[in-house]
Amino acid sequence: MLSRLYTRFRSDTPRFLTLMTATSLLLGASPLQAASFYTQVSSQPPIGVSPLHHQLQQLAPGASGEALRLAAQAIACADPYAERLAVIDYSLPSTEPRLWVFDLHQHALLFEELVSHGRGSGDAVAEVFSNVPESFQSSIGLFRTMNSYYGRNGYSLRLEGLEPEVNDLAFQRAIVIHGAEYVSEEFIAQTGRLGRSHGCPAVREDITYPLIDSLKEEQYVFAYYPDEEWLATSSFLRCGQDDHLQLAQMR
Repeated sequence: MLSRLYTRFRSDTPRFLTLMTATSLLLGASPLQAASFYTQVSSQPPIGVSPLHHQLQQLAPGASGEALRLAAQAIACADPYAERLAVIDYSLPSTEPRLWVFDLHQHALLFEELVSHGRGSGDAVAEVFSNVPESFQSSIGLFRTMNSYYGRNGYSLRLEGLEPEVNDLAFQRAIVIHGAEYVSEEFIAQTGRLGRSHGCPAVREDITYPLIDSLKEEQYVFAYYPDEEWLATSSFLRCGQDDHLQLAQMR
């Protein structure tokens, strides 16, 4: 066991030194005490990785590390005490699960699901995004959830876009989470992709009620795509950076 931990941590100098020092102290400890220590050390996030990012990656190892890193950064900026967070990774094709719902207080993954994108955003893969009404494109960025309601797409969840000129017209555009018959493995088998919405992140009909109920009323949805302009300008992804830059310039 020690040799495996040595291999894992030797490239991380600070943690490696801590491990070696503590190992010398634990040589005379009981097996139970030693096992408890090694479990604690191996579960700590690597240097430079936030605890929340580390937690999300452990809960959803199949998700993109970059999408989870930025989601953790955005939610820490917007609401460090948030209870629930959904992450959508639009860089993945619609044939793959790309929606994850996390309970941040209980440290649990609640859902890992297929999710559609707007027909104006692309075919099997979303490539363009918009905040413009009638574009039928999906929007990226951070959203706050509002109330659930029954509309033309059945049980639905309203979203409030929090990023000006990126997604802040989501409510006006009626961009909501709802169920759709075209979100299913059967649809993928027939067409090679999911069906597409008018811009809404639609989910499987079977999980519409529990998923929406887990997210409604003051929770968060983070929709990721590696859009260079958004990555460079989003206030939620630059949280604190401008202050650090100003301090550096004053020195």
